[in-house]
Amino acid sequence: MGRPRALVAVVAGALLLAGCGSGPSQVGSAVLVGDRSVSIDQVQALIDKAVREQPYAQKLAGAHKLEELGRAAVSQLALHEMLAAAAEKQGITPNYGRIEAQLAKDPLNGTVPANSADETQAISEVVTRSRDHREALTDTYLAQALAEKAVPNLSVTFDYTSIGSMPDSATGETPKGPEAKKAAFDLARQFAADPAAAAKRIGADAQYEASLRQQAAQQGQNTDSIPPLTGVGEAVPASQAGVLAAGPLFGSPVGAVTVFPYPNREGTWFVAVVRQRVDDKPVATEQAPALDDATKTAIGMRQLQPLFDRLDVRINKRYGVWDVVGMNVLPNLDAAQGLVLPAGGSGRAQQ
Repeated sequence: MGRPRALVAVVAGALLLAGCGSGPSQVGSAVLVGDRSVSIDQVQALIDKAVREQPYAQKLAGAHKLEELGRAAVSQLALHEMLAAAAEKQGITPNYGRIEAQLAKDPLNGTVPANSADETQAISEVVTRSRDHREALTDTYLAQALAEKAVPNLSVTFDYTSIGSMPDSATGETPKGPEAKKAAFDLARQFAADPAAAAKRIGADAQYEASLRQQAAQQGQNTDSIPPLTGVGEAVPASQAGVLAAGPLFGSPVGAVTVFPYPNREGTWFVAVVRQRVDDKPVATEQAPALDDATKTAIGMRQLQPLFDRLDVRINKRYGVWDVVGMNVLPNLDAAQGLVLPAGGSGRAQQ
């Protein structure tokens, strides 16, 4: 059965809205990665294909939300170019035999249902399934290979505090929701502007947390199940902390301040200062737990974080801005779920 005429009309009008506004001086480019260009036509072709074949893309078209599909397409195509550059630098080449074996079973065949509950994941899957499947599987292979090469040699030492789970030492109140996000972002900017103040604040927060835990224990409460909310001089090997290793903390340089949602702790924000980074020699650890494929892929993608500046990646503003925390394109910086700020507070945290 063909799509209803109303949907066809919406699609015809909406396809051109995959990006809106004015672009950079590189006419016709959706993204530039070094001397490589991904054209607006390439992005549009992906959107056209998705709307023809994918029920979830047709749903987006009917809701006039194809710009979200455009941003996801630009994100994946930018990462594709950065992956190729990173793999070449690391001397990693695709295992085409393995990729062809995967392609024979093709896990990317099929459609993303219109009733998929997780919109972000659904949009990402729509784009992946609409791309050349060999190219998409090669990207996954390269990301996992980058992770396998990086993880044994990678560790980060950092100080951190958190916002959203612990009462403020001055007011006794615990910020929630947007208030907690604003407080965490403001604190990160303060840390970047004044590294000495960051050390003082985190040290004080650590002492405050210790006193709160002591009080709770004296009242007969079990605090062992509560994850630490502050820390000083935490040295963490990537092999022992897959979730953290996939995030901006492990992609940031020494001295950088980063804020992002506290892993597995809804409503809490993690604010950290990177004190030391080791990535060139084996890290002595206990027996490391095996990383699943999704975590390895995410860690590999995180290795691309420093390349955004090094390769002078430029996103056409009609699609939005690059979010260094999410490693994707967002409509604007207000939508970012974190920050990475160099010491001094200047520099391109996001484009």
